[in-house]
Amino acid sequence: MTATVTARAAGDPARADDRRGDGPTRRAPRARGRAWAELLRLPALFTVPGDALAGAAATARRPTSRTLLAIGSSLCLYSAGMALNDWADRAEDAAERPHRPLPSGRVRPAAALTAACALTGAGLALAARAGRPALTVAAPLAATVWAYDLTLKHTPAGPAAMAAARGLDLLLGAAATTGRTRDALPSAALLGSHTLAVTAVSRRETQGGSTLAPLAALAATTALTGLLTRGSPSPPAGRRPAATSGLPGTTGAATPGAALLGAAAPGTASASPAVRPLARQGSTKPAGGGILATGGGTLPTALGALYALTAARPYAHAVLNPSPPLTQRAVSGGIRATIPLQAALSARSGASVTALCVAALAPLGRRYARKVSVT
Repeated sequence: MTATVTARAAGDPARADDRRGDGPTRRAPRARGRAWAELLRLPALFTVPGDALAGAAATARRPTSRTLLAIGSSLCLYSAGMALNDWADRAEDAAERPHRPLPSGRVRPAAALTAACALTGAGLALAARAGRPALTVAAPLAATVWAYDLTLKHTPAGPAAMAAARGLDLLLGAAATTGRTRDALPSAALLGSHTLAVTAVSRRETQGGSTLAPLAALAATTALTGLLTRGSPSPPAGRRPAATSGLPGTTGAATPGAALLGAAAPGTASASPAVRPLARQGSTKPAGGGILATGGGTLPTALGALYALTAARPYAHAVLNPSPPLTQRAVSGGIRATIPLQAALSARSGASVTALCVAALAPLGRRYARKVSVT
């Protein structure tokens, strides 16, 4: 009792913090939240929704409620993979990255494994709600995630397994939206190729010393940029042209970009009266032209350039100096470049509105990356 009174009289700092709401009682939940944000790689989660949206765009359909279920499933399975990854690597991280949540003791290994199992179950349940085709894709996706983390990561098959997981994630969006995946296979292959390159670089992020992996990733980025800006695939036969696809609410009319720029959507009689004067000014661009042009137009080119700039610069730095810090920056740059790549794939398929919404995730991911590491 005397000690308590003395502490209060002396203005004990801990008790003063508690009165302000900044003491251990308040800091503990905040610290736990940060630890879990690091475990699940919070900034990297912003690279996930674009997979399903690019898959939907590749089918020449706008996103639906089932696409949203696919996004939820993808987020759960991705987070499960992050938690399982650190659980499987906890001994290695104790030596190389003791600041990580598990080796530092901020998250218990049993809690990480439980979270991985629960998130996997939630991801499969959401995919089942999206329909049998979506579950048919989500099941091998979940199996690939677990196989990579537990077995394949440190084998030559590791990068290919991670690439397959990203490709399957894009196909999950296509399967949930339309029940078909064939039209999304080219986009899945491009996204998988990018992931293959990033994963190959990440295998040396703690040791550094390798110029071959970042050099190969730089060459892959150059090749993918060329493919992204070369032209647009034709809309699947029997479906409405992809140039009118976007987010819900764009059916039966020109896309917002087309309306602003004086272009009528394919299948409409003419441009609206407000924009007919623009149409009479001698423009010969196809519908959807201008700043939101697709099929090798301005938007796919701009997003392709953004993808190249985001990934190529850190790769080049790692080639010139393959130290661990620069190699880690190359991995971080490759992960962040996933978003403009997804946006470019959507724009290349003609879904301009979807592409812009995906691209808007990049600054959000960059904002949280200042607080929590992407890798």
